[in-house]
Amino acid sequence: MLALRALNRLLAQHIRRPVVGCPWQLSPGCASSQACLNNGAASGSRAVVVEASRGSRARRLKCDNGVGEGWESVDYHSESGGDAYDDGYEEDPNDPHRAELLNAVVKVYCKHTEPNFSLPWQKKRQFSSTSSGFMVSDGPEKRPWVLTNAHSVAYHSQVQVKRRDTEKKFIARVLAVGTDCDVALLMVDDKEFWKGVEPLPLGSLPKLQDYVTVVGYPVGGDSLSVTAGVVSRIEVTHFCHGSCDLLGVQIDAAINSGNSGGPVFSEAGYCVGIAFQSYAGSDAENIGYVIPTPVIRHFLQDYSRNKKVTGFPALGITYQRLDAKDIRESCGLKEGQSGVMVRSVNPTSNSFGVLEVGDVLMEFDGVKIACDGTVPFRTSERIMFTFLVANKFVGNMADLLVLRDGTPTRLQFELGRPQALVPSHLNGKNPSYFVVAGCVFTSLSEPYLANEFGMDYATESPVKLLEKVYFGIPKKKGHQVVLLSQVLANEATVGYEDMENVPVVAFNGTPVENLCHLSEMVVNCKEKYMTFDLEYHQVIVLATEAAKAATDVVLEEYSIPNMASPDVREHLEKEKAGSGKRKLSERPSGAIRL
Repeated sequence: MLALRALNRLLAQHIRRPVVGCPWQLSPGCASSQACLNNGAASGSRAVVVEASRGSRARRLKCDNGVGEGWESVDYHSESGGDAYDDGYEEDPNDPHRAELLNAVVKVYCKHTEPNFSLPWQKKRQFSSTSSGFMVSDGPEKRPWVLTNAHSVAYHSQVQVKRRDTEKKFIARVLAVGTDCDVALLMVDDKEFWKGVEPLPLGSLPKLQDYVTVVGYPVGGDSLSVTAGVVSRIEVTHFCHGSCDLLGVQIDAAINSGNSGGPVFSEAGYCVGIAFQSYAGSDAENIGYVIPTPVIRHFLQDYSRNKKVTGFPALGITYQRLDAKDIRESCGLKEGQSGVMVRSVNPTSNSFGVLEVGDVLMEFDGVKIACDGTVPFRTSERIMFTFLVANKFVGNMADLLVLRDGTPTRLQFELGRPQALVPSHLNGKNPSYFVVAGCVFTSLSEPYLANEFGMDYATESPVKLLEKVYFGIPKKKGHQVVLLSQVLANEATVGYEDMENVPVVAFNGTPVENLCHLSEMVVNCKEKYMTFDLEYHQVIVLATEAAKAATDVVLEEYSIPNMASPDVREHLEKEKAGSGKRKLSERPSGAIRL
């Protein structure tokens, strides 16, 4: 349909007749549409409008043998007799391509300054990106905002937006970032930016086979781009940027680089989602993904309620489907009963101490869970039960019916956001680090792996690190995987220079809980040797006094401003103050001295 629309617009430049949005309709006596489409192919043919109803997206044409050759200009008049637009095109009030809707779509210009996770005391070279966004006013406060993707403004230094009808760029402030749902909220203070434009109305969740239109500023040009497709799938989808599973819409329209953050329109002209990612596999083409309006509204309501984004709650469990008859019988499920089995409970979640391994989740908020983990969703559709959990807000109560030891039991607890052992993102923060005698320690995160091993880190990273990413569970709140990132060459670390990307298990026999814990033990070490037990059956042993003396030399030689990141230094200062010990001395550069 859109390809035909584009063709019609091109022809309209020459014949000044209305652009049609549907396949050509021929009047009786016209053999084919080709006679109308071939400019000058049929000598003396001309196109005239014989029927045009207001609001109709199709106009009937007929071919007529007249005097003269080629196309003849045609004036368009609506039913009411009013004059047409200069281009001869009458806009359909339900047409998602009408100007007032497209004018609300903006181009987002962002300057990014990302941290260097390999050298965490440094920033990478600044780079630029362009993406899409749109004006919206759908929160409880009904104020106008600009929505775009979170990854479009990640580690932003400056954000500007530009409307399609002006060359002026406007400075935008990032009010909130929902990394898990990949949505960011921008505000433009300049009132000129909002003049003459109505924010887009948010629609409802589309249905399968609904026609949708993706609007934005993808690569390949500077002007607004429009592509079309249909809704091919609606299910809980993995959001790559936040490594979170939320409701998503799959469409068969291409979503290219630069489309991110742009609106997706329904045929009625409502915004039904935000374009945010596409399938990059070689075995499929034109698979794009859209953040639907229920997720967008959750984000907006979350921000309006809390003046910050608290995110989407989770149960903090891993579960197993009960498709096999034998396992259902062993759990005590009777005929007509169903559910999924709890296999682990995250100690940092609010469900810890409430749910137990072996429990069968039968219902969530009164909705029955099937043995495959799905629940009813609209007419004749099913969806994963985690959709019900993500629909709630942090702090809401979860009401579950579980089967424990063969007895149905009602349980309640407050929903929260469990901590992952390996964070999928740092929410815009800089990485933490600690340096002693050339040994650079940091905490493991997915951005770190992406920095070290590239965007294909899921296949290029060491297997043991990936095991922690996908299957690791923190032992308690604050638990981290502390990593020996690299060893900077100096006299104190001769023989250890090739060690890198190895998790630290213990320090002088004490298990390491997190980076702050390790730095605290190192600073307070009074033993003759510092022993770092590493995974893969490796160990680093350093003479304590020599290592501490070498630290200042390493900082100077490698232009490292501080031996620890600000958060680690703050922890060390609090620990010193709390223990009544003397405050850590500082070098002129601000680096803490061991």
